[in-house]
Amino acid sequence: MMKRGCRVVFVHFHSYPIVSKVSQEKAQQITSVLTEYQLRSRLILVPFGDVQRQIVATSPPSLRTVLYRRLMFRIADRLAHRSGARALVTGEVVGQVASQTLENLAIIDSAAAMPVLRPLVGMDKEEITTEAKRIGTYEISIVPDEDCCQVFSPRYPATHAHFADVEAAEAQLDVRALVDSAVAAAVHEKQALAGIEDMDEPLVT
Repeated sequence: MMKRGCRVVFVHFHSYPIVSKVSQEKAQQITSVLTEYQLRSRLILVPFGDVQRQIVATSPPSLRTVLYRRLMFRIADRLAHRSGARALVTGEVVGQVASQTLENLAIIDSAAAMPVLRPLVGMDKEEITTEAKRIGTYEISIVPDEDCCQVFSPRYPATHAHFADVEAAEAQLDVRALVDSAVAAAVHEKQALAGIEDMDEPLVT
C-alpha cells in the first residue's frame, strides 16, 4: 500500500493481560521497520481480551473465530474513520486458516463499512516469507508469541459459516458497547524517523 502512495496506520489487537506483551512488542518493532518506508507512522494497540470473553460466554465455539474477526473489523472501521482513513487492509490469504475461506471472508467483510483490501490474498506462504525477508520484518514475525486469535480458539472452527447463524450469535452480544469500550481503551503510539516532523494524514489503515 505504501508503494501506491498510501500512508498506513497500523492496528494491532492483543489480549494482554491474559497473555504476555510479546505480541505488542512485535507490533511495535514491525512498525518501526516499516516506518522507514513512510517516514512516520501511528500504531494503535487495541485490547481485545474482554471482547473475546463475551463471545466465549455467549456464542457457539465453532463461530468464535468469525465473530472475533467481525468485531475486529467493526473496531478497525471506527478507528479508521477517526484517523481519516479510506479503507481497511489485512494480511489474509484465501484458505490459509479456517476463518479465511471465501464464505467466511464474505461474512467477515460485511461487518465493515469501509472497503477491505487484501494485498496478499492469492500469495502462498513461501512468497509471503520471501517478501517479509526483503522488507526486514521476517525475523521479528517468527518470534514466538500468543496473539489474540489463539486465545480461546475453538478446536473445530466453522470453515463455511452461515450468515444467519452468525447474526443470531451476534444478537446475544452488545456489539456497540464492545466496540465503544475497545476503541476507548486503544493506545495510540507514534513513530518517526529522526529529523522527520510529525504529520497525521493517513490514507489507509
